[in-house]
Amino acid sequence: MKAVVLDGFGGPEVLKIGDVAPPTPAAGQVLIRVAATSVNRPDLMQRQGRYPPPPGESAILGLEIAGTIAGLGANVAEFARGERVLALVGGGAYAELATAHAGHVLRMPERLSFAEAACLCEAYITAYMNLFMRAHLAPGESALVHGGGGGVGTAAIQLCKALNPTGRVFATASAAKLARIKELGVDAAIDYKSEDFAAVVLAATHDQGVDVILDHIGASTFAANLKALAVNGRLAIIATMGGREASLDLARLMIKRQTITGSVLRPRPIEEKAAIIAEFGRVVMPLFAAGKIKPVIHAVYALEEVAKAHRTMEANEHFGKVVLTVS
Repeated sequence: MKAVVLDGFGGPEVLKIGDVAPPTPAAGQVLIRVAATSVNRPDLMQRQGRYPPPPGESAILGLEIAGTIAGLGANVAEFARGERVLALVGGGAYAELATAHAGHVLRMPERLSFAEAACLCEAYITAYMNLFMRAHLAPGESALVHGGGGGVGTAAIQLCKALNPTGRVFATASAAKLARIKELGVDAAIDYKSEDFAAVVLAATHDQGVDVILDHIGASTFAANLKALAVNGRLAIIATMGGREASLDLARLMIKRQTITGSVLRPRPIEEKAAIIAEFGRVVMPLFAAGKIKPVIHAVYALEEVAKAHRTMEANEHFGKVVLTVS
């Protein structure tokens, strides 16, 4: 089958189209003919040699797929060949065929295209899990989303507006993306390069701060995040693009009764992922089926243009998701 292979580790130029043996679904897995996948930050890190796949997962890049069921492993009765599905995978998405654990697969809403469905699992599940399952964003509470123009950021803004319509949403982004995130309904769009986001948040909340912050930067925003966080506020860290080590004022943390939580999705046990995906299916998928949320797509590339797709993401000029069509 056709798949993206790595000619060593490095820049986008190491991404090549090659011919590899197709995977075989094990017990409890399904085989999916991939119609589309998307590019995520972990893909770039893996290409650079900085984020190897978990043990037992495919070495082929790609964490989410949309396509049709092409085969069933033993003990899988809930799906049938030919069904349109989307799935979260630990690797293997940049290929014509991929396997997925049956508990990590969801049926596609009819109104979604394969390109749109390929945007859901990594970004929207990450945003939902961290905002609502870990940080417990409650009705009427406020949230600050860093990187509001990225895949997870746009997903987070949409989920906040749909699932917590009475709460305020703040988001940071580069100047070029501020108008776009305002279109998504944020209450305040903050230029992270020219504005002090903590000062903006505190001014807008009468010095109370926000209840939840979703952060993918890490060390360089850590102190300001705690400053912008309300009493009993929760900081959810999902990546460390701005560094992984930061100092902490423990007294302020205790006085304000704040909570810091961090998580990643890819290395979690199969059963944990299945439980998260099941809740996402119950709570969020109906929003897509009803057209209340529509994935934000910056660009769609053919699989053969994978290097160009990676360059697009690395330039940080994209708004929303970068999609690859496979077949």
